[in-house]
Amino acid sequence: QVQLVESGGGLVQAGGSLRLSCAASGTIVRMNDMGWYRQVPGKQRDVVATISGDVSTNYGDSVKGRFTISRGNAKNTVYLQMNSLKPEDTAVYYCYGDRFGTRYWGQGTQVSVSS
Repeated sequence: QVQLVESGGGLVQAGGSLRLSCAASGTIVRMNDMGWYRQVPGKQRDVVATISGDVSTNYGDSVKGRFTISRGNAKNTVYLQMNSLKPEDTAVYYCYGDRFGTRYWGQGTQVSVSS
């Protein structure tokens, strides 16, 4: 059974930084695309950043220039470096990984940014 586990969320002041990590277990097959979404209560889940198997990246407009997505040396890990955080970045952040046409999600990690 494939599982994705996020870590690194927490409370930070505006202007600060956090680094989220996500590791997939239960498979020896490399995930293809991986990435991060975020969601606030009552709203849809929005894309934050994605990274493909060939490590090309894409970012949501609201985080361009502030967030950086990367993949770890371990084949099924992905990171999100978040700098210059704003209160509007407050959300639950979910990582995902795609493998053979199936998308797997983590359980989410809370990021809260105080003004």
